[in-house]
Order: sequence, then C-alpha cells, then structure tokens
Amino acid sequence: MTNSRPPFRADHVGSLLRPERLLTARDQRQKGEIDAAALRAVEDDAILEAVKLQQDLGLQGITDGEYRRTFWHQDFLEQIDGVEIGESKFAASFQRDDGVDVSFTPQTMRVAGKLKRSHPIQVEDYKYLSSVVTSGVPKVCIPSPSMLHFRGGRDSIDLDAYPDLDGFYGDLAGVYNEEIMELAGLGCKYLQLDDTNFAYLCDERIRTATSGRGEDLDQLPRTYSRLINDSIKGRPDDMAVCVHMCRGNFRSAWVAEGGYDPVAEILFNEMDIDGFFMEYDDARSGDFSPLRFLPKGKTVILGIVTSKVPELETKDALKRRIEEAAKFAPLDQLAISPQCGFSSTVHGKDVTVDDEIAKLQLVMDVAKEVWG
Repeated sequence: MTNSRPPFRADHVGSLLRPERLLTARDQRQKGEIDAAALRAVEDDAILEAVKLQQDLGLQGITDGEYRRTFWHQDFLEQIDGVEIGESKFAASFQRDDGVDVSFTPQTMRVAGKLKRSHPIQVEDYKYLSSVVTSGVPKVCIPSPSMLHFRGGRDSIDLDAYPDLDGFYGDLAGVYNEEIMELAGLGCKYLQLDDTNFAYLCDERIRTATSGRGEDLDQLPRTYSRLINDSIKGRPDDMAVCVHMCRGNFRSAWVAEGGYDPVAEILFNEMDIDGFFMEYDDARSGDFSPLRFLPKGKTVILGIVTSKVPELETKDALKRRIEEAAKFAPLDQLAISPQCGFSSTVHGKDVTVDDEIAKLQLVMDVAKEVWG
C-alpha cells in the first residue's frame, strides 16, 4: 500500500478537531488577553500532538490539522493585499440531514483593490510543520484561488481595480504562484487546494442562481481550471497537487447536492493536477459514473467515509463502494479518505476525537485490505 508520491491510498483532507486548550487560547487572543506569540506557542504544541496522532495511525500525508485557522479559507485569503471581508450575498446556506437549522451563511470575499502578495502567507506554518514531521510527507492545505470569485462574482470585484476579469485572474494566479513557488523552494511536496465551487456547480439551485447573475455555466469550470493551472505553473516535478471538491461543511451541515456530471469531464481533463478528493459519503453526491472521464496518470481519492457523523461505516460496505467506483475508473487510480476534514472551521463537526481516530483508522485498514 505504501507509495512515496502523494496522493496516498489512505489519505485525509486535512483539518482535525481542535483541542480545548487551543480553542481557549484563540478566544483569549480575540479578547486581547494574550498576545499573538502566546497563541502561536499553544498552536505549536497542539500541532505536535496532531502530527503524532497521524503518524501513529500510519498516515503518509501529514497536516497541521489547520490548527492556526478559524475558517479553512478566510484566514488565508484575507492576507492577500486588496481583499476584504464582504457582506454575504451567497445564494445558498447550510443544511443538516436531520433538519436542524445551523443559521450560517458563508461570508463573501470582496476585492477592493489590486491583488498583491506583500508577505508570505503559509510559509512559516509550513516551516514549522516540516520541522516536526518525522515520517510521511508534510501536506499544505490552502483554499483554491477560485474562492475569491465564485461567491460574489463580478459584483464583488472593484471595477476601478479590475475593469476586466482577465486582469483579476492574472493577478490572482500571480499571488498564488509566488506563494506556491516559495513553498516548493522550501521542499513542500504535497499541496492541496480546497475548492467548493466545482461541487456547487453540480447543484441545480446554485447553478440557477449563478446563471442568473450572468455567469456562463459551461465556461466557469474551464476558467477556474485555467486559474488553478496558472497558479501552480512551474512547480517542481516532485510536488504533487490535489484539489478537494467540497460540498460545504460547517458543524456537520452541508450546502450542495447533485452528481459530478456537469463538471467532471472538464476538471479531470483540463486541470493539470495529480489528484481529486471527491465527496462521496452519501446519495447527495450522485453515482460514480462521472469517474469514466478520469484520464491516465491522475487519482481520485474517494471520500466515502463521512466526517459529519460518528456512526462508523463497515469495511464490507466501503469495499463494495470501491468496487462500484472501479467499474468506471481503474482500481490503481483510486484511493480512499474521509469525505472532508473533521474541523473545516474552528467549530468542528458533531464528532469526538475518538470518532475521528476511528474513522481515520478505518480508512487505513480498508486501504490496506483493498490495495495490499
């Protein structure tokens, strides 16, 4: 089962449940009771434990649990010059399968000026992670650059700064490329871009709303694929890049539903990356038939273990799902993971650390039994 290049047969999306002392320290920092250095010291200590947890399980892709973030995307994007947090105008909100209203709608990023990278964003975090990983490959998870466009569209991008969107996409790709190439220069060999937009474009409600604001639904996935390609352009051959296609996850609630058919052929064939983390933990994701578009040389990591609820899937059920997926894509181009992280935001999912460990162990066990 062991392979040296990511993505791995048994993998995970990245975020882990935050320990209570980290949540307390983050709250103290927001209240001004401790300084940034004190918070970072608590984060460092918690990340050491997260790394040990992953290594003890035998995982090969090792993350920092996203312990330095409040939100999986916002903390990164707002560090780009020209980006502001905008009023939410997104057309969809989070829902739970049990009907509970979580009363949360994601915020919109607003581009108020020219985009620039005046300082490194993830670099120091990567340096620390790589210094404490003793087995496996340190994995950096950052939001996809498309996150800066989709939720607000043209209306969220200042007309004076960017009278046409080609300039916006060019500057955005440039910011990302600078960050990614610096990470590569430090030895980063595993990068994951977290993207909700490809999965959202599979949802009929969101497609209708997106089309209603003037977007070309056929062109948008191509535009985003090109944006990602330009963002990772020039990366070294030994740096693997994957995209996680998320359907929205906040406190075990979700946003989008619908099979991957509207976007699969485009993203599999036009995006120059190594792997696709695809959420397949319930019927909302549709069937595996879109995997028929997967070309040689790329991997789909099947997110068939849910991170949203504590109930543990059975090995037999997971193996049957892998067999079903293998009818549409070669087994040697498939892998397995939880469908999302366990704490996409600081709030976490409705699971415990013991649940989290059991889910990750299940992924490891099934991968070993299926791929040997």
